[in-house]
Amino acid sequence: MSTQSALKHFEPVADEMNDLIVDSIQDIKGKNILKLNLTQLDDAPTDFFIICEGDSTTQVRAMSENIRKRMKEELGQMPLHVEGAMHSRWICMDYFNVVVHIFHKDVRGVYELEDLWGDAVFTSYENL
Repeated sequence: MSTQSALKHFEPVADEMNDLIVDSIQDIKGKNILKLNLTQLDDAPTDFFIICEGDSTTQVRAMSENIRKRMKEELGQMPLHVEGAMHSRWICMDYFNVVVHIFHKDVRGVYELEDLWGDAVFTSYENL
């Protein structure tokens, strides 16, 4: 097995990442979780968006921290970039082929990402 294929073997697939991210959000009781599959769209910036919301900035921050912790510990992945953690009204975590948008409930409707990417395939998850 070549080094290239050996490395490829250990890279987590998007499904693993998506499942772990959704589970990490549900750990902190995140609400209105949606996965947008953008793989069939020509100009999409990534393969998947995961969008959710929290009731407070504390909950938004906790979801972000839980995702970061579990992705690192369980899949060995760190985000390429994180925006918005300081104010925790909208935290965006970039894992290259999966981008996570964690909104405060009062901010989510302002940006309407679901409408902007309305051609994507949507999967919704129940609130726990």
